[in-house]
Amino acid sequence: MTRTDASHSRVTLTEVEDFLRTPPPGFSVDSLGSGYRVRSDPETSLVLIDDLDLCRGKVVFHNSMGRKVKMHNLWEYSRMRKSLLSKNIYLLMSACEGNKSARKARVLKQYVVSIDGNDALIKWQLEKGLDWTISSVAGESYRVDIDLSEALMSCVGNIITNKEVKVRSVRIHALFTLKYCSDALFDFPHWFGFSKRQFNLRLT
Repeated sequence: MTRTDASHSRVTLTEVEDFLRTPPPGFSVDSLGSGYRVRSDPETSLVLIDDLDLCRGKVVFHNSMGRKVKMHNLWEYSRMRKSLLSKNIYLLMSACEGNKSARKARVLKQYVVSIDGNDALIKWQLEKGLDWTISSVAGESYRVDIDLSEALMSCVGNIITNKEVKVRSVRIHALFTLKYCSDALFDFPHWFGFSKRQFNLRLT
């Protein structure tokens, strides 16, 4: 399997095709007539990947919570937080041609990104970012984007540019979203978009 490792054991990048061909420990892949079904162990892995379409069919991540996770009460939030800080987190990363201002971009490569949520640096950043989000929204509904795009750019940007002769610039898209939906009757800050937050994860 072809893998691109970055920052020691914190992050592993695997091209989607390689991931399906030779899944990592804790995963299994069923080849179906219409595509693939990917299963994972929810005790050790937190998969935050939407189903995706490849030229060879649709890839369904059976145990995935999706890239956007909704939480409706403190119990669901606490459970999600515990998973983020203790399990291997799996995301989909797209390397696209063009810069951030481009409306449409050609996808060059897609990778499955594995992050060790229990790693000291990653865990500290997640705890700090989640605590900051909660303290800044005063209990109402909120949305927080957790972004690794800049951190992963140094890992794959040069690789993609070197392989694709016609590519002038590459942008990376790798993030997941947590959405907390409170039962407040008049949640004006959320309605007007004032409770959106974002923080970036670093690898070093």
